[in-house]
Amino acid sequence: MRQHHRTPRLLGTLLLVAAAGFSLTGAAPHDGAAAPPVRVVPAPASVEPGGAPYRVTGETRIRVDDSPAARAVGEYLADILRPSTGYRLPVASHGAGGIRLRLGGKGLGDEGYRLDSGASGVTVTAGRPAGLFHGVQTLRQLLPAAVEKDSVQRGPWLIAGGTIRDTPRYAYRGAMLDVSRHFFTVAQVKRYIDELALYKVNKLHLHLSDDQGWRIAVDSWPRLAAHGGSTQVGGGQGGFYTKADYREIVRYASSRYLEVVPEIDMPGHTNAALASYAQLNCDGIAPDLYTGTEVGFSSLCVGKPVTYGFVDDVIRELAALTPGGYLHIGGDEAHSTSHADYVTFMDKVQPIVAKYGKKVMGWHQLTGAAPAKGALAQYWGLDDTAAEEKAQVAAAARNGTGLVLSPADRLYLDMKYTADTPLGQDWAGLVEVRRAYDWDPGSYLPGVPASAVKGVEAPLWTETIVNSADIDVMAFPRLPGAAELGWSPAATHDWDTYKVRLAAQAPRWDALGIGYYHSPQVPWPAR
Repeated sequence: MRQHHRTPRLLGTLLLVAAAGFSLTGAAPHDGAAAPPVRVVPAPASVEPGGAPYRVTGETRIRVDDSPAARAVGEYLADILRPSTGYRLPVASHGAGGIRLRLGGKGLGDEGYRLDSGASGVTVTAGRPAGLFHGVQTLRQLLPAAVEKDSVQRGPWLIAGGTIRDTPRYAYRGAMLDVSRHFFTVAQVKRYIDELALYKVNKLHLHLSDDQGWRIAVDSWPRLAAHGGSTQVGGGQGGFYTKADYREIVRYASSRYLEVVPEIDMPGHTNAALASYAQLNCDGIAPDLYTGTEVGFSSLCVGKPVTYGFVDDVIRELAALTPGGYLHIGGDEAHSTSHADYVTFMDKVQPIVAKYGKKVMGWHQLTGAAPAKGALAQYWGLDDTAAEEKAQVAAAARNGTGLVLSPADRLYLDMKYTADTPLGQDWAGLVEVRRAYDWDPGSYLPGVPASAVKGVEAPLWTETIVNSADIDVMAFPRLPGAAELGWSPAATHDWDTYKVRLAAQAPRWDALGIGYYHSPQVPWPAR
């Protein structure tokens, strides 16, 4: 689907050029080499192709403003380029030519950037450091894919000439990793963060608790991690993050301009907590740890005061570790909680989140209660979800609740691509690459004002996902499409041109060691 706007003809043409995979080759440098066609994902907002390309050489310097944030982005870029080019690429706040990262751009918002490339150099301009970082991701894609390799490769290293002006469509562009069903180490999470950053994703939603595992240390309730985190689906050893581990994930994500959104799912999906502390159960009896994959059977005891002391402690400690603005309280599949108890629970828990300086985020079942002011509801229904349920979400949206869209039959990265896909599930249907991309968040839910849609998120549930290779093959190639839905103007969304740009990412993934599903819907280059 496309959203229709009255767009000036020139801008519309530029958007389509961007979506098609623009060629900014211009004149060739003195040695006759020409920059290759450029196919950027997500599609930039506007492109003005033209002029000679810039060639990265042993004389190239990376010039940055005299600020720690700009210098950090410059060092990040240098760390990417040095292994493959073999060049020194010093990062300095003075000198001429080369690659310049400059703060101070007007009208680019918090995350936008402008990239100007020509024979004499490349300049990335942004209003904020996040924009510089996102501009660097585009710069990476303007270079040959071999630039991503960790050993010296043969050039030339050409950056096509022209100007890109780019700002995101939505402020919330997320990916969720379920570390509860199967635990993932800090190093594995960092690897995923780097993959997300390449496509300008800016939120990492960590699903930290569920029936199968509690994954974050809580000092006031130590058995949550020690006992509740001791297993996982299938009975493996599980694991949990110490507070130092979690801080390191937050720090690393921040260095890639991703904000961590932690989730403690409640009142359902709580067996790991109930097994850790008998007093959280209405009957005072702790159940056994759970290593299966069923849902909807557990619930905190809504009528017990200890429940809210527990919630207060957990939120207080987690909020203190989390600099981001949101704390996700789950709220889905609370089948063992009556509707009245669910409403009571949410009415008591949402003020606790506010008490510790965070805004509430929850799955869209939260709209069946009374979402707090400023709350985000995350929609995970299907195209054919009952009209009554969609209407409830739409009514909340019209009443001021923001929406993040994660339709399970579009953006759940754990859904099988085809019936033969070895990993994943199919309860929401089969989700091939085109289905994941070919829809418009702005008009997806009937009765929802476009202004209520704050972004999109691609969740990856891990009942069948056990290692980084599994993450890669389920996320790629669908994740870049989700990122484009969140970043690019609706006018650029076109499957026939997108699939060409997506195919051009494959050599980059090969260079980075990212395994991916070779969808027959995509015209992959010959290896």
